Amino acid sequence: MLALGVSAARADESGTAFWTSGQFASLAAVPPSPGWSVSFTGYGYDGNAGGSEELPIGRVVTLSANQRSPSLSVQPGYASEQTILGGQPFVGLSFGLGGNRVQAEVSLDRLPAQAFRSDTLWAGTDLYPFASLGWTRGNDNWMVYLTGDIPTGAYQASRLADIGIGHGAIDAGGGYTYLDAKTGMEFSAVAGITYNWENTHTDYKNGVDSHLDWAASRFVSPNLQIGVAGYVYYQLTGDSGSGAVLGPFKSRVAALGPEVGYQFQVGGQQWYANVRAYWEFWAKNRYEGTAIFATLNLPLTSGK
Repeated sequence: MLALGVSAARADESGTAFWTSGQFASLAAVPPSPGWSVSFTGYGYDGNAGGSEELPIGRVVTLSANQRSPSLSVQPGYASEQTILGGQPFVGLSFGLGGNRVQAEVSLDRLPAQAFRSDTLWAGTDLYPFASLGWTRGNDNWMVYLTGDIPTGAYQASRLADIGIGHGAIDAGGGYTYLDAKTGMEFSAVAGITYNWENTHTDYKNGVDSHLDWAASRFVSPNLQIGVAGYVYYQLTGDSGSGAVLGPFKSRVAALGPEVGYQFQVGGQQWYANVRAYWEFWAKNRYEGTAIFATLNLPLTSGK
């Protein structure tokens, strides 16, 4: 039940983090069935920075910024029948098309605001390789993962709106899912740490980020699942580099919202759809707003 590969400018430099919080939810650590699969993720974010909140974007500093960023991504992947350390391996690659609109008052190096500016861009995203190893025993499921960012997406330091983040990153973590087939109760949590390389376009290096995605739900019927999901994002170390004109600029945010899942049969294969919405709070040095995910996971072939 993996759906990675969406990216939005919402933390660190220009409010931009590699990790898009909320991408993991219910059933996150359940090992996938052997064979080929594909996951589609539709994502939308609408956020604002307060009137006194400064955000460094490219070579400028913004005030009163607003961002809207829809995207659609796809992740083909393969789960092998051969286990590694007793776990189910999975590898995939995410990519897609994203949109970004940023409106803000713009200044140079913390000088008074000079002008109101609006940028809009539609283009391809970065590439996101992903690998995981999952185990299951009774109602308990565990997973470890490794992912990262290959900065191939549209990015220019002179723009307010970008799709790519302009630098490489690597992220590692693990997750747990409790799933009781008799009662229909489920709980999932995935935590990880992100290391960022320097953005050479702006001489800006994001600090080390931490994140937690979680969800709790219940299958109210054999097919329908209803629950609640949330996330916490917290920057552990400050930003650095000559381009970090606002200093360490450590950021944080939390969010909470409803989740609905539905599993159904198509051609003898079990598909799974999930929709969830998040309302953010506790934000600092980043946008605060609402996020919506819609995911569809399709098995393509059997590993046998």
